[in-house]
Amino acid sequence: MLRKYSNHRTIQDNIKLGSLTAFSAGMVNVASVIVFFSFTSNVTGYYAIFAQEIAKGNWYQGAVVLFWILLFLIGSMLSNMIIIHGKGRFSAFLTHSIPLVLEILSILFVGIYLDFFYKDSLQETEILVGALLFAMGLQNGLTASISNSVVKTTHLTGLTTDLAILISMFTKESNRHNKALVDKFNLLLSIVMAYVAGGLLSGLSFAFLTNKTFYVVCFVLLIIGSYDYYKLYIIKKQYVQRHRQSLVS
Repeated sequence: MLRKYSNHRTIQDNIKLGSLTAFSAGMVNVASVIVFFSFTSNVTGYYAIFAQEIAKGNWYQGAVVLFWILLFLIGSMLSNMIIIHGKGRFSAFLTHSIPLVLEILSILFVGIYLDFFYKDSLQETEILVGALLFAMGLQNGLTASISNSVVKTTHLTGLTTDLAILISMFTKESNRHNKALVDKFNLLLSIVMAYVAGGLLSGLSFAFLTNKTFYVVCFVLLIIGSYDYYKLYIIKKQYVQRHRQSLVS
């Protein structure tokens, strides 16, 4: 999922990446709504809230919302910078794993803070919401960068529009046999379903695990990195075996 870059990726690579990251984004968003009454997987609504707070003259609230938007922006920018500057200098897996590790650390920080230090103050909530928005920015920047902007998993507004367009296109029979359109539809549908499934699991698990739900999100993200590490291990092992066989023969 993380090893391949841009046009070297197959539709299967993008579906795996999109499904797992959308699943984690859905979990984060529902958990943050339960704990903080705030959405954290996208910033669309926060632009409107920012404008509203400025119009009302609520400068502090406006500054906080702008701070959240900037954290999402910085997360996305940081992901892309790491990928751009790491390409050619490090392996694709290592370069693409760094934003994922940073995302895990950000979400882990929120989970640990909630478990051991949280006093339910407004300032704490503002910082923790910011940390989750930063994490989601990292994730969205990562998936968009390595998939050539094909995979975006933290918000569904544009994705729902794309699905609607594809469904309308499929009313024409020739389009239903267009592999590129069918592949895109399958990718978008898998992202939507995974996002909803992640949100559903988060809501159900929160009743039993409470704040530890954020640890489950970290585990899901670890699966993404571990899967590619395992694939690299298998490829390297097969290469060594073929090399030894060639030496023997």
